[in-house]
Amino acid sequence: MLHVEGNKPLGLCDGLTRRDFLRVGALGAGSIGLTLTDLGNARADAGRDINCILLLLVGGPSQLDTWDPKPEAPSTVRGPFRPIRTTVPGIQLAESFPLMAGMAGQFALVRSVYHDAAPIHETGHQLLQTGRLATDAVDYPHYGSVLSAVRGRRHADTPAFVVLPTPVGDTGVTVSHAQGAGYLGSRHEPVVLRGDPLSGNFTAAVDAAHRTADARPTGPNAGFDTVFSGRSKQAFDLDRESSGTRQRYGRSTFGQSCLLARRLVESGVRLVTVNMFETVFDNLTWDCHADGGALSTTLDDYRRTLCPMFDSAYTALLDDLKQRGMLDTTLVVAMGEFGRTPELNPRGGRDHWPSCWTVLFAGAGVRGGQAIGASDAKAAEPSDRPVSAAAIAATVYTALGLNPESHLPGPDGVSYPLADAAPVTELFRG
Repeated sequence: MLHVEGNKPLGLCDGLTRRDFLRVGALGAGSIGLTLTDLGNARADAGRDINCILLLLVGGPSQLDTWDPKPEAPSTVRGPFRPIRTTVPGIQLAESFPLMAGMAGQFALVRSVYHDAAPIHETGHQLLQTGRLATDAVDYPHYGSVLSAVRGRRHADTPAFVVLPTPVGDTGVTVSHAQGAGYLGSRHEPVVLRGDPLSGNFTAAVDAAHRTADARPTGPNAGFDTVFSGRSKQAFDLDRESSGTRQRYGRSTFGQSCLLARRLVESGVRLVTVNMFETVFDNLTWDCHADGGALSTTLDDYRRTLCPMFDSAYTALLDDLKQRGMLDTTLVVAMGEFGRTPELNPRGGRDHWPSCWTVLFAGAGVRGGQAIGASDAKAAEPSDRPVSAAAIAATVYTALGLNPESHLPGPDGVSYPLADAAPVTELFRG
């Protein structure tokens, strides 16, 4: 496996110090190897073999300026965007999502997600991809690694878990972003290839990684060699797609990564995580502090670039999966690591806010056209049906056909349940 992380020594986003983080949340630990013996009890539904595409919206989209607008709030709260109607009566979105508004019956909104850990990117990444914070003793596995452990590879020539287009790098604190196998060990790590599918030469990145792996004295990793042959390698070749399909997803790295995710799932990969961005620093991301420096993204950038980029890619992905008969067997989750402050900051941006935000679910038995939970008048706190990060994890596992109450054997003879909360069962068709 080739898994390259970037860790530049940048300052912390939002003014927090490393000591602040250590007081509130624990640091991630290294992976611990483990031989799994009996995971049969984790399979809640042996006949329900579901794939997953997880869209990680790095930076944390503002709930008010995307999928939970508050048109009656004061201007310092509601921000610059008007709400628009959708095809579902009673559900409105911000005006920058016209394509999503036209297919609101295909996805569900959970508008009352929260966590109470430190308000930094890394805690959200850990909680939303594992259900827990890492500790000094335990680094918990990503959903994809759990699928790898419980179900294994679908085909001999496809990996179980892939991260695109590159791992999450610097977001302020040099700790785990929870995109690996944790205590499950290296056998269940994701395949990660650095490359930009927008450039048109992503297969070159596969070939380069292949050469690097072959040159290692110990030979290629047993889980990594599957990407270099057969259906897996073909799936990375976006030139096999029509120009119209590629245009529909959007000519952006994120859009083409979403298309690549569909191709990988179609080839047999069980779970693909698409990181919308690698870092929040000196880059256009959802992290809209508007500070004029390294965190300069503004709500105008939401309007011009970020929202249209997501609108195109997300709706194309759902349409494509549905047309290919894959949506019923593929869970699509789109989520940021937290929301944004209800009040605009003095620069017209918004800062970190883990007390309330929206997560999107589609496919795999999810009943679209509904909003579960609600936020208060300022989208500051849940006012109905609060949903914790642990409940998001339980919901993902349930949709994947796994029992969130079942235990995985862990390090030092300790076993851990897949999730520490009940799933949001209202999401699913009866």
